[in-house]
Amino acid sequence: MTADVNWSSALLWGFAATVTLTAIMTAAKEVGMSRLSLPYLLGSIVTADRDRAQTRGLIMHFVAGWAFTLLYAAAFESWDRATWWLGASIGVIHAMFVLTAAMTVLPSLHPRMASEQRGPSPTRQLEPPGFLALNYGPRTPYVVIAAHIAFGAILGAFYQLAG
Repeated sequence: MTADVNWSSALLWGFAATVTLTAIMTAAKEVGMSRLSLPYLLGSIVTADRDRAQTRGLIMHFVAGWAFTLLYAAAFESWDRATWWLGASIGVIHAMFVLTAAMTVLPSLHPRMASEQRGPSPTRQLEPPGFLALNYGPRTPYVVIAAHIAFGAILGAFYQLAG
C-alpha cells in the first residue's frame, strides 16, 4: 500500500471525468431535466457579469474536478486498487455530499444568492438550490447523482496506481 498519487494519471483522467460530468450536467440542463449549472453558480460567486461568470465558473469547476480527483486517487491508492465500481461508489458519496451539504450551505457563501429564509434582494437574486437542489427541478438530484457516478467510474476505470 502506498500513499503516492500518480499525478499524470490523475490530471489526465480527472480532466476526462470532469469533461464527462460537465457534459452530462449541461445536456440535462439543455433538454430541461434540470436548471442547475455548476459552472454558472461557481462563476457568479466571483463576478456579477453573467457571461464572465460562465467562463470563470467553468475554470473553477475544472480546478475543483482535479481537486476531487486527488481525493479519489488517494482512496484508490489507500485501497491499492482502482476499479470502475469503486469509483462509481465514491461518486455516489460525492453526489450526496454535493446535494445535501454543499447545496444547503451555498446560499450563505454565495454573495449573489438569496437564502431560503430571506428571499431575493437587489444584490442577491439567484435562486437558492434548496434541499437536494430540488429548486432547480425535480430531476436535478438524479442528474447530479448520474453525473458523479460517471465521474467516479471513469476515474476508477482508467486511473493507474502509482508505483
